[in-house]
Amino acid sequence: MPAFSDGFLGVPARPGKPRAVGLTHVMDKGLNLRDIEGLFDTAGEFVDIVKLGWGTSYVTLNLEKKIALYRSFETPVVCGGTLFEAVYARERIDEFKQWLVEHRFSHVEISDGTIEIPRERKLELIADFARDFTVLSEVGSKDSEVVFAPYQWVAWIKEELEAGAWKVITEGREGGTSGIFRADGDMRTGLLDEIAHEISVESLLFEAPTKSSQAWFVKHFGSNVNLGNIPPDEVIALETLRLGLRADTLKEILLDSRAGVD
Repeated sequence: MPAFSDGFLGVPARPGKPRAVGLTHVMDKGLNLRDIEGLFDTAGEFVDIVKLGWGTSYVTLNLEKKIALYRSFETPVVCGGTLFEAVYARERIDEFKQWLVEHRFSHVEISDGTIEIPRERKLELIADFARDFTVLSEVGSKDSEVVFAPYQWVAWIKEELEAGAWKVITEGREGGTSGIFRADGDMRTGLLDEIAHEISVESLLFEAPTKSSQAWFVKHFGSNVNLGNIPPDEVIALETLRLGLRADTLKEILLDSRAGVD
């Protein structure tokens, strides 16, 4: 069934869960069980995947209960890429795999935004994990001073998709200050246009933690663009942007002649 049952406005069509496009990837930085229940009571149909930010899953005391609760809402959970980088740096890959299995994680994020992983090794790891998990890989540095050329982004994203990644995340950090963003928060729109020219946006998950970036992506790529690092209390707000029910996208989405067709 659709994510939202339109009554009379003729809003853009949104596929229901589980969906492969129009994903809303939510950041959990330490939600308690009541917070999670409240999130799904209010916005559950719009939450597609939850990321336990950076290494928070490693120190969460009620991790099993949290994962079980998310599973009861038929929503997959993934650990942040920084945890994977710590695992790689400490040479604990096998132990990490076992830990993921024991906690019944179905998804895993593989990134190299903080530490350097040789290119071929990263591709090997993506292929290896893809045998047992759904892999979200990530391209881009968490250091705002590190800037890669568009052709590098394109080449790396293509390689990681070919290696077995389900979606490739474009780095933006929690605050939108690196990767596809400049240090001051401005988006690298030229970079994004070049990436989208070479790669289907359905294969990408753009980190977009701010309202302005979310609105830009919706206006530029449509209601069913995949967006990540969304704060839990902004899931409903993002859905209104997707449907043209907020001033930022009203003209481009709801009042556009394509409304109800996307």
